[in-house]
Amino acid sequence: MIVHPSQFPDAVQRQLLDGLRLGQVPPKFLYDSDRQTQKWLAVHRAHSPSRTDAGVQSIYDLAFDESLGQAAGELVCLVGLGCGGGQKDTRYLDKLKSIHPVVDYVPCDVSQAMTLVACEAATAELPPERIHPLVCDLSNAPDLGQVLDGMLPSQTRRVFTFFGMIPNLEPDVILPRLAALLREGDSLLLSANLAPGDNYRSGVEAVLPQYNNAETRDWLLSFLVGLGVPATAGQLRFGIEEIDKLLRVVADFVFSKALELTINGEPLEFIAGRSLRLFFSYRHTKRTLTRSLAKHGFSIAASQVDSCAEEGVFRAVQV
Repeated sequence: MIVHPSQFPDAVQRQLLDGLRLGQVPPKFLYDSDRQTQKWLAVHRAHSPSRTDAGVQSIYDLAFDESLGQAAGELVCLVGLGCGGGQKDTRYLDKLKSIHPVVDYVPCDVSQAMTLVACEAATAELPPERIHPLVCDLSNAPDLGQVLDGMLPSQTRRVFTFFGMIPNLEPDVILPRLAALLREGDSLLLSANLAPGDNYRSGVEAVLPQYNNAETRDWLLSFLVGLGVPATAGQLRFGIEEIDKLLRVVADFVFSKALELTINGEPLEFIAGRSLRLFFSYRHTKRTLTRSLAKHGFSIAASQVDSCAEEGVFRAVQV
């Protein structure tokens, strides 16, 4: 397993402290421990349409099948950016094996625990020597392309997946990273959570229960408790906010009383009434996603959207 410097302990601690002082927890910390991984997997099993709705599961298979027509017979590596538990990547690996003589897999995630879960899932399709785990923070790894070049033969065609990541990262941060990472001949499949219906805001309001539920509350509050913040120190509040014509679901912990913490030897103080942003998740329409991608040099070459219009899988190409 390779651990990128963005996930070295000193860098991780500094990112956490900086985020807490700014009142915004960097998204990766919600996944960056064995405990948080298990809590997130419980949320995913209970509420992710890709796990609970067979129609959503089918759009991933349709997207995989469509992408297979781009090339065959080459050495290929599937790079799972933000691989999570690796379930979708593993299904894609099964299809890639049918047309490529050699298939490698790089499961890449900020969470070492999550990366190991993805590795284990992938052993159902590939021998262990073809699996190359990478622990990395995509938002803080401008040299990721060079890292991958050092891991794979130069003639290997790379297929990137970016599932479940668009919602939880700032588009103006992560999309330029993706644009710089892809080289000629690479392909990119990404997913987006969508707002159903004709009215954007009403669609986001309709899916709010997928976030404001017992499993998600337990996942978010367990992070705070792990820091030493009692769950009784405030209230977890969910809402919807608009940024640059995009809507996102947010979860803030509002302190009801003052609290002092010491993390890694450094003091932190939270006054009563202060909000700490724990979570956000962008919801798109196909139009808003097209606009965001175009801003950073991508266009949508193919798309699969489930019948409820709550999730889509898109093949993006650079223009």
